[in-house]
This record gives sequence, structure tokens and C-alpha cells, in this order.
Amino acid sequence: MEHIYQFVIPAKQRPERLDAFITHSIIHATRSRVQKAIERGSVTVNDAPSRSNYKVKPGDVIRVTVMKPPPLQLIPQDLPVDVVYDDPYLMVLVKPAGMSTHPGFGNRSGTLVNAMLFKMGVKEPIDVLGRRESWGDDEEEEADASDKNESADAEVEDDELSFDESQLFSSSEVRPGIVHRLDKDTSGLIVVGKTYQATLALANQFRDRTVRREYHALVWGVVKEDRGLIETEIGRNPRNRKTYSVVDRGGKYAATEYTVLERYSCATLVKCKLRTGRTHQIRVHMSSLKHPIVGDADYGGRESALNGVHHLYKRTAQRILACMSRQALHARTLGFTHPITREPLDFEAEPPEDMRTAIDICRQDAQS
Repeated sequence: MEHIYQFVIPAKQRPERLDAFITHSIIHATRSRVQKAIERGSVTVNDAPSRSNYKVKPGDVIRVTVMKPPPLQLIPQDLPVDVVYDDPYLMVLVKPAGMSTHPGFGNRSGTLVNAMLFKMGVKEPIDVLGRRESWGDDEEEEADASDKNESADAEVEDDELSFDESQLFSSSEVRPGIVHRLDKDTSGLIVVGKTYQATLALANQFRDRTVRREYHALVWGVVKEDRGLIETEIGRNPRNRKTYSVVDRGGKYAATEYTVLERYSCATLVKCKLRTGRTHQIRVHMSSLKHPIVGDADYGGRESALNGVHHLYKRTAQRILACMSRQALHARTLGFTHPITREPLDFEAEPPEDMRTAIDICRQDAQS
């Protein structure tokens, strides 16, 4: 549904760029979104399209048209998600690859939150209000929201538009509290709070980095060092705002420990431990070492990676890639202190079938 803002420039208004005036006049507006709206013709001055650098003057009538998405509704759904631990305060689940952690602007069902609501016995949909307007650039809007709400987990999904967790805790007797997220195509363990007290305590553990987490990743190439520490700054990729890259300045400090578990002819199985939590951190860091994760289309892990494989192992590499339609990254271990009983809890989950198959192909080739 459309929402139209109209401004009549007052007599004492000083000359100001059109994009700057709109950015200052509308809450949640950003300069880049406003400029793109102007380019699309969603902004008019005196009923005519204009330019971002137009200087507004007294008497000008400015109209801005933005889209207001419908309210987000969380619907309990019976989805195939394994529960490895459940008590009145929290639940630990294994998120399958291809499932978003929670709903977003273009992804309103089929998420881990929908599954958990069902498993918690919630019967009625939950309305999540207070959604801000869309400026017509879904990818940019969602990516910016991910930046502002970045959790302590490194592998969060850019296209999951974060919502206000407090609204979940004010609309039903039992609600899921998301304290960390996994990228949509990353599988593995995730903990969710059931009560406000438990969720807050879990969130503090992630903030203080006392949670024990390890990922297993199958990466291209033979990693030479047995172990290492990758320390860089990570920021948005200027060529693609939905991805990230190692940057020299203007990014956020990121540190990933890695340990080689097994080496194969054209790939390596590594264990990664997070010291910081940045979006796509493991994927960016392994790609920066010229060892992108197998199957990772965003960071050089698909067909382009085959160019660097020795011709003797090309067929094996093609077989590995054929069984991985997503990045071969799995959150294998998760450990934390129970927020109520203070008992230490540790969990482990085997990788799903696609990743196990890829690893088996590697092992068979190495033995032949």
C-alpha cells in the first residue's frame, strides 16, 4: 500500500539539496534510499520529476511516494526441524539449510520461528506491528536492517529483516526469543529462548562471547597451515551490497580461528571458531585465504572455483560441487550456561546429508 508525504517549502527555507531535505524530513529515510527513490521518479517537485541536487526553494511542493508493507504476522507451522533440547525456558534446534531464522520483508513463513511457535504449542498467529516503510529497494532495505541489528553470530542472513523482539514478548503467553542467527543456507545448532528472562540472559552470553561455538566447513584447495588466526576488517562489498569483503578501512574488526581436520586432493575440511561475530564472517575469511567454502556462490565457491583445481582432480571437484547446492558450512557445536539453572550445556550435531556426501567423495578420492 502506498503512503504519500507532501511538503510545502516555507518562505524562510534556505536553499538545500532535494535529497538532503527529504532525508531530514522523513523518519528512517537514508540519503542513499532517497536518491534511488528520486531516480525512480517516486519524488516530484511541483508535479514534475526532479534530481537529487535540485535546490528546494520557497513555495515548492514536494511529494514523496513510498510503499508501506502489510503487518508482519508470525504463523505457527509444523516444519521439519529437529529439537535436541527442550525445557520451559529454552529450546535448542538444528536448523536445516534453506530455512531462514525468522521472517522478513520478503520471507514471511517457513522459518525457524514459525517452526518453534508450533513446537511450543502456540495456536494463533502473532501480529508483529511497527514495520517501517519500504523505499522500493528491498535488498538495500534488508541489508541495512541487518547491519543495525547484527547479532553476536557471524553467519547471519542478509535477507532476514530483523523485527522488534519485544513485540513478540507482548503478544502471547509463550514466545520465541532469537538471540543469534544462522545464514539461510548454513545448517546447524541454534538456541532460542522461551521466556523474556531466559532470552535476555542468553543474549548477554552471546554479547559477552562466552558461548562456545564451532563450525565445520569444507573449503576448496589444500590449506597448508594446520591452524591459523584470520584477523581483518570486514565491510560491505561496494560492488554488491548483499555481500561482504575484507576492507582496509571503514569496516569492523573480525577474527576467526581455524584448524585443519582433514586434507584431500582438492579440498580441506576445517573447524572454525569465532572470536567475533560479523555477517558472513567465516565465508568472507575463508574466501580471503583463497579457500572459499565449497558451494558458496557469493564468495567464489561454485563453478569459478573449479578453474583453480588441478586437471587430475577436476572430475572429483565436479562431483563434490554437484551434491552441494549451498555453502558447505555447518554449526556443529554449541555450548552455553543455562540461563536459569546455571548448568553448563553442550550440544553437537552431525552435518546434514549433502555435506556428509561431499566429504565422503573427498575421502574416497584421497584413498584411491
